[in-house]
Amino acid sequence: MITRKIEKNITDRFFSGKAILIIGARQVGKTTLARKIIEPFKEETLWLTADAPETEQMLTRPTLARLKAIIGKNRIVVIDEAQRIPDIGLTLKLFTDQLPDVQVIATGSSALDLTEKTAEPLTGRKWEFLLFPFSFSELVTHEGLIDAHGAMKHRLVFGTYPEIIAARGDERERLNLLTTSYLYKDLFRYEQVKKPVLLEKIVRALALQIGNEVSYNEVAQLVGSSPQTVEKYIDLLEKSYVLFRLPALSRNFRNEIKRGRKIYFYDNGVRNAILGNFSPLESRTDVGALWENFLVSERIKYLHYNSIFANSYFWRTTEQKEIDYIEELDGKFRAVEFKWQPKSKVRFPDAFMQNYSVIETAIVTPENYDGFLLV
Repeated sequence: MITRKIEKNITDRFFSGKAILIIGARQVGKTTLARKIIEPFKEETLWLTADAPETEQMLTRPTLARLKAIIGKNRIVVIDEAQRIPDIGLTLKLFTDQLPDVQVIATGSSALDLTEKTAEPLTGRKWEFLLFPFSFSELVTHEGLIDAHGAMKHRLVFGTYPEIIAARGDERERLNLLTTSYLYKDLFRYEQVKKPVLLEKIVRALALQIGNEVSYNEVAQLVGSSPQTVEKYIDLLEKSYVLFRLPALSRNFRNEIKRGRKIYFYDNGVRNAILGNFSPLESRTDVGALWENFLVSERIKYLHYNSIFANSYFWRTTEQKEIDYIEELDGKFRAVEFKWQPKSKVRFPDAFMQNYSVIETAIVTPENYDGFLLV
C-alpha cells in the first residue's frame, strides 16, 4: 500500500482533544487512509458510515447520553462521508467538548458541506487534513525515482487517482466512470447547481484552457450563460477539489495584469477524461498544457503536504510578457518557467526581475522536474 504523506501528521494529532477531518475529492483514498491509521486501534474503534440511514438518524443532534450509548467502550469513532449528516458540526462539537478522551475522525468528499457545516461549531476544535490524488513525492517514495520517472508520460495522460495507479490497463473506463458517476456527485446534490448540463459545458470549456488565462465573460459566451453563473460554478468545482484557480501576481507595477486567473485541474487524467482524449503524448497538440497542469498541481500538493505557506501566482503584463509560475515566501519570489522541450531558451522579463525580490529563477523540463517537485 502506498503511504500517504499526511498519514503521520494525522496520527500525531490523535487524542489531542480535537476532531480530525479528512477531506478531499471523491475516490482519492480518504476511506482507505482512515482504515489504515486506525489499524493499531481496530479493536477499540467504532466505524460508522453516514450513507446508512440509521447512522444519519443516530448522529443527527444526539443527546450526550445517546452519544455515549452509541460509542460504548470504543476510544475512536470514524464517521465516513460525514457531510451527509445534518448538523454534523454540532455532533462533532459534542464529541470534542464532552468526550475529550474519544478521538472522532470524520471524512468528507467536499468543502461544500463538511467544511462549511463544521466551520463555526468546530472553531478551535478540529484538525483538518486535505487529501489529493497520489502526489509525485508519494509515488517516488513507493516506487523509487527511476520508476516514477519512467511512468511520467503515462501519468500526464491518465493522472494519479489511486484506482488508476492500481489498475494499469483499464484506465480509460475507470476515469470515464470517475468523471461521470463520482466527481460531480456532491455538486449535483447541491441546491445551487440547477443545470448539470451547464456545469459539464463549463468544465469542458475550462479543460480546454489550462495554461491560459481564463475570462469568465468568454466562458459564459461559449456555454450560453452569464459570467456570474460561470464564476459560481467554478467556485463550487474548486470547493469539490476538481480544479483550482491560480491568480495573477500584481503589486501595481506598470502594465501588470491585475485581476487575471488561470485554472488547473488537480489531476491530468480527470482533465483528459472530460475531453475524451487519452491519446499518447507523441500525437497530442496540448502536451505543453498537460506538462504545465501536472507541474503546477504537483507543486500545490507538495506545498500543502509539507506545510509550506507560500503564495502561488502566475505573472503577465499587457504587453504579453509572462512567467508561468511564481512562488512567494516571506516576501521573496521564485520565478519558474515550464518547458516540455529541454533545450528551450527562456529569458525572464526585466520588468519582473527589477521590481520584485527574486531569489531564484528556474526552467523546469522533463530532465530536471523532480527537483521542483521534491524540494
